[in-house]
Amino acid sequence: MNGTANSFTELLKSRRSAMKFIPDVKIGRQELEEMFNLVKYAPSAFNLQHAHYAVVTDSGLKEKVYEAAYRQYKVLTSSAVIVVLGDLEAYHDIGPINEGLLSLGIIDQFEFDKTVREVHDMYESRGDGFKRDEAIRNASLSAMQFMLIAKERGWDTCPMIGFDPEAVRVALQIDERYVPVMLITLGKEDTGKQRPRGYRKPNGEFVTYYGE
Repeated sequence: MNGTANSFTELLKSRRSAMKFIPDVKIGRQELEEMFNLVKYAPSAFNLQHAHYAVVTDSGLKEKVYEAAYRQYKVLTSSAVIVVLGDLEAYHDIGPINEGLLSLGIIDQFEFDKTVREVHDMYESRGDGFKRDEAIRNASLSAMQFMLIAKERGWDTCPMIGFDPEAVRVALQIDERYVPVMLITLGKEDTGKQRPRGYRKPNGEFVTYYGE
């Protein structure tokens, strides 16, 4: 195993869900921007980039998210609360996203029109349930990438599903086109009372092979 692979393995193993943060640790806009500049390389269906992030560092808004998250203390002590959103209307961007490829001659007009038509047909014919599933699925891929990037830069995170999505929507005035997928609290973990890592299933309990 080379050094790069070994470093990535250690990163994977070191990332944990932080239950308690050291209060009053600030994170700057520039560092967040650098992280999101890497998050954009996460995979997404048809490169639609369904994920949208609402980053809360303002203390007043953080208090509202804290209430919406059933008063979980890690929200208040985090350096930032990040609301991961999935775009229910991401498929409408298939044209603009591919215009660059068209203008560079990488794809021709026929391929461009075909792609736009087929993506629109897929999302519209499969209905709202499919749009929601896609929004959540692709935003979740992006969120995992964000957490690994944060850890590589020395920040700890905790993904959270314990919150009232509509209360968060109201507090941050989030448009209806976005579905709140999860919260991610980010900060510097207080490891004073860190629990041992929880049980992880052996491969035989979660992997099934079909073939040799």
